[in-house]
Amino acid sequence: MIPKDFLEKLTTAVAHGYPHEAESLARQAVSQGYDLHAVIDGGCVPGIRQAGELWEKGEYFLPELVSSAEAMKAALAVLQPELKKTAAPSGARGKVVIGTIEGDIHDIGKNLVTALLTANGFEVHDLGANVQLQSFLDKAVEVEADFIGLSALLTTTMTGQRRFMEMLKDKGLDKKFKVLVGGAPVTARWAEEIGAAGYAENAVAAADLCLRLMGERL
Repeated sequence: MIPKDFLEKLTTAVAHGYPHEAESLARQAVSQGYDLHAVIDGGCVPGIRQAGELWEKGEYFLPELVSSAEAMKAALAVLQPELKKTAAPSGARGKVVIGTIEGDIHDIGKNLVTALLTANGFEVHDLGANVQLQSFLDKAVEVEADFIGLSALLTTTMTGQRRFMEMLKDKGLDKKFKVLVGGAPVTARWAEEIGAAGYAENAVAAADLCLRLMGERL
């Protein structure tokens, strides 16, 4: 049984962006033999959700959001390796290949999505920023991904999302992967126009979307 105050402390550490405290609490969870999935679901996820909600309300700005993401990553850096030691090969909820599209070096939003998806049990393959379209496809085929996440923060690079969908169709792979798009200039209408499976405006929405498409809910 995980003490309620422990989960509350972890939630606060992530939400307020305290990476050292989040890491320390994660190590405590491992040493105490807590259920690490429950630690993530009950401590890390609520924390990053709070940060996302505060961002949407205009109470958090980019520095606070980045700090929260760093705290989340610090905790997961301790918890994820421990989980992998005992996880079954098919233990992940789904496989995601994600990255920022070629010509675009922005990755803060993409990193938040990666952190939240990982915390929710997805196997995430983060290709980083400025990723060539073919690299997304090659990795997705290699790992047999369920989702491909394409991030674009510039109007000049979001057209790459369309080109990727056209490439999938040309290769007859448009039904094999669920392509999700996001980024500042991207909209739900754009996603529908190019034939993507979905659009998310933030990290919380992206995780929720993946879970819904997998038949679950956040």
